[in-house]
Amino acid sequence: MRKIIVREMITVDGFFAGPNGEIDWHHVDTEFNEDSLKFLDTIDTLIFGRITYDLMASYWPTPEGLKDDPIIADKMNSLSKIVFSKTVGKATWNNSKIFSEINVEEIKKMKEAAGKDIAIFGSGTIVTALTELGLIDEYRFIVNPVILGKGKTLFANLEKKPKLKLLKTHEFKSGNVSLSYKPL
Repeated sequence: MRKIIVREMITVDGFFAGPNGEIDWHHVDTEFNEDSLKFLDTIDTLIFGRITYDLMASYWPTPEGLKDDPIIADKMNSLSKIVFSKTVGKATWNNSKIFSEINVEEIKKMKEAAGKDIAIFGSGTIVTALTELGLIDEYRFIVNPVILGKGKTLFANLEKKPKLKLLKTHEFKSGNVSLSYKPL
């Protein structure tokens, strides 16, 4: 069975983006990119909300994205993408499908279908919704050693308080720390 894995870079104080969605605080280096490539090899589908989809679609297929990191760009552009949005009318990024609402049965079918795992990057609203529905199988947080003081939390307005079990940790030379959890 395929897993839905949330993979997010977050700050020490728990934000996945600054107050205006900025991610200029991300510490990305060769070691992080190598880890990201390994992760991308384990998935075949990405899930996004509209904001993250727009951000990714405006970068990875562009000449700048292809030049900056051609290997990751190739993977990001070739993966299947599911976008949950009531406002995106047409998917412009390769291999993208738009869904206006989260359908639990459809997501369960997707998880039962043959293939690699499914990942969510960014998309706090979608992460919160799928967490509430018990559809997330693993959380992988890369904690960046920075404190923003304010920003966007990944779990805004979460009603449930799911308990998690630590699966694995990894410290990067940069000071980033990866923490992998599964819901109990």
